[in-house]
Amino acid sequence: NCSMVLKTLHFITRPLSDEEGNFSLAYIITIHKELEMFVKLLRAIYMPQNIYCIHVDEKSPKNYKAAVQNIVNCFENIFISSKRESVVYAGFSRLQADINCMRDLVNSKIQWNYVINLCGQDYPIKTNKDIIQYIKSKWNGKNMTPGVVQPLHMKHRTQVSYREYVHSGMSYVSPTKNIKAKPPYNLTIYFGSAYYILTKEFVEFTLTDARAKDLLEWSRDTYSPDEHYWVTLNRLNG
Repeated sequence: NCSMVLKTLHFITRPLSDEEGNFSLAYIITIHKELEMFVKLLRAIYMPQNIYCIHVDEKSPKNYKAAVQNIVNCFENIFISSKRESVVYAGFSRLQADINCMRDLVNSKIQWNYVINLCGQDYPIKTNKDIIQYIKSKWNGKNMTPGVVQPLHMKHRTQVSYREYVHSGMSYVSPTKNIKAKPPYNLTIYFGSAYYILTKEFVEFTLTDARAKDLLEWSRDTYSPDEHYWVTLNRLNG
């Protein structure tokens, strides 16, 4: 019962200020467990002018997927990613999950300014208005992808090939003995957070630019590629 969901969970149903109403955020939330925690997160960040893409791990139980779908069905601006991955921690599938949502978001009718990615165990300590004002004050037209040039102790992540394994309820990433080729276009690899705030223009660039596509292919067999992909692309000249 959607009216009960909105009422009992106290979802916000209108923009709380003109500033917020005129500045839409997109959210990517990757989840696989703990439905109650997901609902609390969603309720805390929900605004009717924003848009939300939920990626539910393909490995999640059927009843969990059904419960998430039931909640999502109550909102016009929340949807489940059109393509789902069986996500492996530190694997390429984690990066692919975000990209799947990004493709859906850029094709959405809802116009948005920035995208923020979260996982199901996140929780905000700032309001929607605080986040918008922070973006406008320091980062207008810029991306937030904190990172540094690849440190020596991280070199192993991109020097050999890694493979994802999913079997008998266990999923993990394991190194092979294959040495990887150098990055395409002789790119300098940066390392940083897998979590970001990105402009819509940058998202469109990452989905269409040849360098971004080639770096994505090269990253397929690296360890935790979401920790180098966005931060490296954001440091390209221009």
